Amino acid sequence: MPGRRDDLTRLRAALTAFFALDGFVFAGWVVRIPAIKEQTGASASALGLALLGVSAGAVVTMTLTGRLVRRYDSHRVTVACAVLLCLSIALPPLTHSALALGVVLLVFGSAYGGINVAFNSAAVDLVAELRRPIMPSFHAAFSLGGMVGAGLGGLVAGSLSPTRHLLALTVTGLLVTLVAGRALLRVEPLAPAERAAEEETTAVKEGAGRRPDRRTRRLVVTFGLIALCTAYGEGAMADWGALHLEQDLDASPGLAAAGYSCFALAMTVGRLTGTTLLERLGRTATVVAGGTTAVAGMLTGALAPSVWAALFGFAITGLGLANIFPVAIERAGALGGPSGVATASTLGYGGMLLGPPAIGFMADWFSLPAALTSVAVLAAVAVLVAVATRRATVPA
Repeated sequence: MPGRRDDLTRLRAALTAFFALDGFVFAGWVVRIPAIKEQTGASASALGLALLGVSAGAVVTMTLTGRLVRRYDSHRVTVACAVLLCLSIALPPLTHSALALGVVLLVFGSAYGGINVAFNSAAVDLVAELRRPIMPSFHAAFSLGGMVGAGLGGLVAGSLSPTRHLLALTVTGLLVTLVAGRALLRVEPLAPAERAAEEETTAVKEGAGRRPDRRTRRLVVTFGLIALCTAYGEGAMADWGALHLEQDLDASPGLAAAGYSCFALAMTVGRLTGTTLLERLGRTATVVAGGTTAVAGMLTGALAPSVWAALFGFAITGLGLANIFPVAIERAGALGGPSGVATASTLGYGGMLLGPPAIGFMADWFSLPAALTSVAVLAAVAVLVAVATRRATVPA
């Protein structure tokens, strides 16, 4: 039906805008981490603890967002979290201690975690409705937003203070939320999520015990672990990539910011081709090939003696990690519905957000390049898990 197609097109465009906004705002923050570290006078370990505020806020919120989505629907929760995300990004430059930074990052992390579960749930429903593996295209928008945010951040890093830069991100983000939010709220949430909620309610009332079986729950957790291993790399690149280039390889602030841009650009390219790749190779082969590529790329990026070799390694890492996380979240959602998305997202984004603090401690104990090799280790673990469970997972 033409009207239905128009609604789905409008929904896909609005969700794509929110994915891009999320990446744009997050990247704008991460490229200013070196300046805010200097402003607060924090050591690597103290900065790691402050970044734990993002992790704690996100993980706690993710565990609750599934319920909020069921009660208020994914569209409303997405818009509400987007507003909070855009407002909270202006707060870090106002802090002058690691403790204060950690507190404001707790708010930022809560908004970040909530919006990611909400729009991933809406995206899983749209994938089910269209019956095509388009999930990578949404995450491509996130990566594209990250690339643009990091690129602009690199351009203004030498001339604009973090306070003015992040305030500009707040204004821009709120304008995007106003436009995309109106479009999103005009479209009713898709039936897959509604049916899942109704079935669960009916099961509880009738005492049918229609919870997912043990095998399904194990698979959801498995996909969550795969997401965790690869999202760890995204978080590491976002929070520590620029600092590695500037501190260990003597790159200028602008060139250091380009490190995340290279990573995000490669990830965007990989995700834009992700649907075709999944249709041709299947999910397991895509995960194995991507993880292996990421291992080689991250070892190069972390251990290379020159800036340009490190930038090349970062790009290869982004290309390898591109489609693993979207595949894991989409499969978990297909198996477990909104609760499956929440579980896998909590594990996955937990890896993204808990990884940077862990790298901070390892950097103090050993060195930052050595700490960054842990990204390659976890990418290899994701490959091993995918291979070990290839017969138990849902066919491609």
